[in-house]
Amino acid sequence: MCTLSKITLAVLISSALPARAGLPILPPMPVIPSALSIDSVPMGDSKTATEVKLGIPITPGPFQPTWESIEKNYPGTPAWLREAKFGIWVHFGPQAAGKSGDWYARKMYNPGTPAYKNHLKEYGHPSQTGYKEVLRDWNPVQLDPAKLTAIYKDAGARFLIVQGVHHDNFDLWDSRYQPWNSVRMGPKRDLVGEWAKAAKEAGIRYGVAFHHEYSWWWWQTAFGSDSQGERAGIPYDGQLTLADGVGKWWQGLDPRLLYNIDLREYQGVSKATYSPWSPPPDGLFSRHHDFAKWYATRWALRMMDVVDRYDPDFIYTDGTGPQPFSGDHTGTGFKADATQTVIADFYNHALKTRGKIDTFSIIKFRHNTNGTVNTEEGTIPRDIKTDQAWIAETPVGDWYYQPGFTYDSGAVIRYLLEEVARDGNAAICVSPLPDGSLDEGSTRMLQEVGNWLRLNGQAIYGSKAWVRLGEDENSGKNAGEGEGKSNKLRTLPGRSLGKKQADFVFGPHDFRFTKGKDGSLYAFSMAVPAAGTEIRIRSLGSAENLLGKPVKSVSLLGHQGAPLEWKQQADGLVITAPSAMPYATAVAFKID
Repeated sequence: MCTLSKITLAVLISSALPARAGLPILPPMPVIPSALSIDSVPMGDSKTATEVKLGIPITPGPFQPTWESIEKNYPGTPAWLREAKFGIWVHFGPQAAGKSGDWYARKMYNPGTPAYKNHLKEYGHPSQTGYKEVLRDWNPVQLDPAKLTAIYKDAGARFLIVQGVHHDNFDLWDSRYQPWNSVRMGPKRDLVGEWAKAAKEAGIRYGVAFHHEYSWWWWQTAFGSDSQGERAGIPYDGQLTLADGVGKWWQGLDPRLLYNIDLREYQGVSKATYSPWSPPPDGLFSRHHDFAKWYATRWALRMMDVVDRYDPDFIYTDGTGPQPFSGDHTGTGFKADATQTVIADFYNHALKTRGKIDTFSIIKFRHNTNGTVNTEEGTIPRDIKTDQAWIAETPVGDWYYQPGFTYDSGAVIRYLLEEVARDGNAAICVSPLPDGSLDEGSTRMLQEVGNWLRLNGQAIYGSKAWVRLGEDENSGKNAGEGEGKSNKLRTLPGRSLGKKQADFVFGPHDFRFTKGKDGSLYAFSMAVPAAGTEIRIRSLGSAENLLGKPVKSVSLLGHQGAPLEWKQQADGLVITAPSAMPYATAVAFKID
C-alpha cells in the first residue's frame, strides 16, 4: 500500500467512524505484499496452526470469547423459536439489480454466465462499469419494510431473517466499519434499521444475517479480465486503487474495502474463482497474515456494530464449516476466534440490555453444541432431528430474483410440514423484485400460505415432532421412528422450491405427524383426501400402541359439519372423509 493510501484511509475511517463506547476504531489496513504469480504459493497448514486470539474488547459479562465459556453459560435456545416455527428470509440487497439469481456480483465478472451477459446489457462492460456502479445506482424505491412485514405476518410468519451483508461485502446499514454501505450510496437508507423497526412494531422476532466472512476469496473474479474479445486483457475494477478514484464519483472510497485484495497467488484460489460453488483448498493465506487478522477483526466489528445499534433477536453467519475463520471449508484463509468473540459479546449485550438471554446465534454447521442453532439449507433431514435447534432455509426460485420462478403455495406448505414433522423450523426466501416490491405470484402465494396457516396453525406453532415423523405406502409403519432408525420416507424433493416441488404428487398414504403444544397429535394428510373416502393411518393402529391409550376422538381442522366417522383397528386408524372437502394442499386430523 502506498503512503498516500494509508493516510487517506486512516482519515476516512477516523472521520466517518466516531468512537462509541465498547466499540474500537479499526486501524488502517496493513501494508499488502506485492502480488506474486497466479498459483505460485501453497496454502499454509491450518490444521497445525494455533488459533489467533483477536483481543477485541467485548461487552462485559459472564461470556468470554471461548466455546467453553459460551456452552457453559448459555441457558438454552429460547422457547420463542419453537413457538414461532415459520419465518421469512428477507434475502434482499443490491445483487437483486442484476435479475440473475444468486451470486450476481461474482458471476458478472465471469464471461459466458447469464449474470455477465445481463450486466453487459444493463450496465456495460465490467472493466468500465463494475459492481461499484451497481451499488451507486441501485435504489429500491418500492421497498417498504413495514408493508412487507405486514404481508409476511399475514402469511403466518413469526420471525424474519434480515440480510445485513451478503458476499458482495456491502453493508445494508449505517455501518461504522464499511463506508461501502446503503446509507452512503445507492438508496441512502438504513435498511437494516428499517427492517428492525418494522419487525419490532409488528411484534415479530428478527435476526440479522452476515455473509461477508469469505468475501475475500469470493470476490476474486473482480481481479480478472476478459480472455477474448475487444476488451481482452483489460482488468476489471477489482484492480483499482484508492488513488484511481481521484476526481471520480467514488473518490475517497478505497475499492479494496469492497473487493478486498488479489489472492490468486495461492494454489487453488484461481480455479475455485470460476467454479459454480467451491471454496479454495483448506489452509491459510500465510503471506497475508497481518491483512487476515485485520480482515477478521473488521468482520467481527461489523457484526458487533449491528448488535450495538439494533439489538436483534438472533444473529446468523453463513458458511460450510464449523465456524467462520476456521481455516477450512468456506472459512479457509485464516484461523481465529472471531466467531467466539462476536457470540460472547452478543450474549453479554443481551444480558445488559434485556436482563436475560432470549437470543441465539446461527452457525450453520456447528453441530451438537449448546449456544448455537444450525440450519438445513435446501435440505430435508432423513429423520427426526432433536439433537439441536435448527432452521430449514430455502428460497422460492433462487436467493435473488430472476424471471421465471414457479410460485406455488403447496410447495411451501409441504416443505414446512416436512421440516416441522422432523422437529425443525422453516424460513422461506421470497425474493423481492429489484425495486423492493413483490410480484403478483409472490403475493398470491403468501396469501394462500397465510390462509392455510390460519386454518392449521394450531398443529404447527409450538409443536414438536412425534415418535414418528410420518408414513407412506412403501415405508409404512417403520417410517421415521426416532433418529437414524427409519427407512427412507417418500419426501418432497429438496433444494429451491420450484416446478419440481410444485409438481411432486403425494397420495392418500402420505402422512406427517406433529405433537401440538395442546398435547394433541396431528396427522397431516399430504394430499387432500377425496370426499367420502377412507383414510387409513397405520401408525395409529391399536397394535402399534404408540399413543399408549386408545384413541378417544378424531376431528378435522376447519370442518364444521357432523362429527367424523372413524374407528381404531389393530392395523390402523380408519377415518372417513366428510362428504365435502373444500381444502387445499394438506389437511390436519386432530387425534386425542
